[in-house]
Amino acid sequence: MGAPMKQIALGGTARSPEDVTSLYDLGLQFAEIPINHPSKFAPLVPIYQGLQTSLGIYYLCHGPKEGDPNDVKAIEKTYLPKVLDLFPIMQSLSMQILTIHLWLDRRFVRKESLESKGEILKSIVDKADEYQVTVCIENLSEEATDLEPVFREIPSLMMTLDLGHGELLCEKNRSLGFIERHPDRIKHVHIHDNRGGSSHTDDLHLPPGEGVIDFKTLFAALRRIHYDRTVTLELKPQEIRKCLGHVLELVCGASHGSPSD
Repeated sequence: MGAPMKQIALGGTARSPEDVTSLYDLGLQFAEIPINHPSKFAPLVPIYQGLQTSLGIYYLCHGPKEGDPNDVKAIEKTYLPKVLDLFPIMQSLSMQILTIHLWLDRRFVRKESLESKGEILKSIVDKADEYQVTVCIENLSEEATDLEPVFREIPSLMMTLDLGHGELLCEKNRSLGFIERHPDRIKHVHIHDNRGGSSHTDDLHLPPGEGVIDFKTLFAALRRIHYDRTVTLELKPQEIRKCLGHVLELVCGASHGSPSD
């Protein structure tokens, strides 16, 4: 067995203030908060600030979905303003990492759309730099080479490696390709299980152990690149409770028991 990944911080998805408390009670170190509508989320900021102070937990941010991946005008008109509106909220909650969706799979996204999305990404990263936020693009169904153009054009763009998404629309989990080709870009990791599939509707977000993903191989690869940052369990708190022992075993390379029933 490889060396333990001792410095990894485990967190979970929090869709409400109650979820933040639940994650803290599970012993997790941070909450990743999806913010789909910044204007609707803004009134909740004081509540999340209070939890942050009382619990000593910290937050990451997950941005909104982009909508039609080929409708660049809609992305510029609706998606981009939402993302830019996240930064003041992130600043108020001391969030330093923003995970964003912007699909760049060359099998499904037109060339001209890919080029326009590169410019959109650059504008997001430029604004993020003003707030000292790291922007991480999340893999959806892409392979490692799909992200090379934007990585080349935007040196400070980083990546959230979603191990569950790596199992979609492919014969072999594509996470290994990202680990091998872009190890220095991976600043955050999402973990959930899947059973493969041929469309976005097959993204089941199952607790690890309930799908087909070979997490031992993936975490061994992360161990080889000395990954020691954050890992979000993209599950509901009750699902995290069910699989937490198994995930700790994967992350730490030590025996913490198997998933509970």
